[in-house]
Amino acid sequence: MKVVIQRVLNCSVEINSKIYSKINNGLLILCGFEQDDNTEDLKWMTKKIINLRIFDDSNDVMNLSVKDIGGELMIVSQFTLHASTKKGNRPSYIKSAKPDISIPLYNNFVKEVEAAYEKEVMTGEFGADMKVSLTNDGPVTIIIDSKNKE
Repeated sequence: MKVVIQRVLNCSVEINSKIYSKINNGLLILCGFEQDDNTEDLKWMTKKIINLRIFDDSNDVMNLSVKDIGGELMIVSQFTLHASTKKGNRPSYIKSAKPDISIPLYNNFVKEVEAAYEKEVMTGEFGADMKVSLTNDGPVTIIIDSKNKE
């Protein structure tokens, strides 16, 4: 499982020219899944994201988590995170999990984060053509891969 986390002042997802969801002051989490990802990856990633200290404290030091500031969360599926660009100029997505695996993983990840964070999590729509707009705060962008836990 791979995620790209962006600290945002605001973020919205538009589908078919209509706002599907939006948040203010929190994290946009783009997530992609591989064939062998499992519940342990979801649990590990959830804990990592919620406790990641990337918000400024009163001394302007990144020392607070999204939990500490009561921020909002948005999770958007993005299979292109597992693109391989080793050969040629056209990315290969062979490492990305097929929908029969990735859809349940995505839905379970959203549920896992909501349960751990005890707040509703905004989402995109799996497989939809989405337009994601955001104001990255900092900018702060973090990439985490559950295959690199150590």
